[in-house]
Amino acid sequence: MGNLQGKVAIVTGAGRGIGSHIALKLAAEGAAVVVNDLDEGPAGETANAIVSAGGRAVPVAGNVTEDDFAQRFVDAAVDNFGGLDIIVNNAGYTWDSVIQKMSDEQWDAILDVHLKAPFRILRAAQPVISGLAKSAKAAGEAVPCRKVVNISSVAGLGGNPGQANYAAAKAGVTGLTKTLAKEWGRYNVTVNTVAFGLIQTRLTSTAGDADGSIEIEGREIKVGVNPDLLAQMEMSIPLGRSGSPEDAAGAVYLMCTPESDYISGQTVVCAGGFNI
Repeated sequence: MGNLQGKVAIVTGAGRGIGSHIALKLAAEGAAVVVNDLDEGPAGETANAIVSAGGRAVPVAGNVTEDDFAQRFVDAAVDNFGGLDIIVNNAGYTWDSVIQKMSDEQWDAILDVHLKAPFRILRAAQPVISGLAKSAKAAGEAVPCRKVVNISSVAGLGGNPGQANYAAAKAGVTGLTKTLAKEWGRYNVTVNTVAFGLIQTRLTSTAGDADGSIEIEGREIKVGVNPDLLAQMEMSIPLGRSGSPEDAAGAVYLMCTPESDYISGQTVVCAGGFNI
């Protein structure tokens, strides 16, 4: 019996990287998971891995910025597993440029995926969350503590050259988190942010790697970090290394456990001691 036995979780961007490890971790602790990814293949792979290990999961492919996505995602949790207890807003990518070269398209795309999409998902989840809380109260039962974990970055706390769009979006996540913590406290929901530092993913792999670009809505976007810059960044981390996807998933899991039931409206920095 895991810490999350009987819980139902939805995780965006869970077909690859950090999101996949978050979904697998929550499932290993007993949660049923709705796994989202932009593409059907990766979403299905993560869901199948969970099911093969004895867990419960369903894939929901789609772009989190689509108008109908949020409702479809929330409905998948209720229709397949009968409820909703954990929301992890993880999906995202970077599209960098210094501000004088950044287009409106770049700005809007990053704000949409990192800030507008979580807003829409939380808005779609509110009737479910409030309804479950009211039903428990009407039955004379204790309202279980539900969890929202919004993913941010140290860039949203301290800024980062070339990432005005990303940093602004992630700073906005902090405001969204603090507001929802105050609005949803009456439903016994904790709302927190986990801000990642340098984590090993395809978005932070060294520039020049074979898969050094991603395709989003027909756009090919370069990803990766210059090897020399990456080495310098790692030297600035007190623990002396970049974080693994497992490290990142562990931080999110902490905010989903019963031990964190009285922590809300906070930002937990998962960055190996890096001082912003």
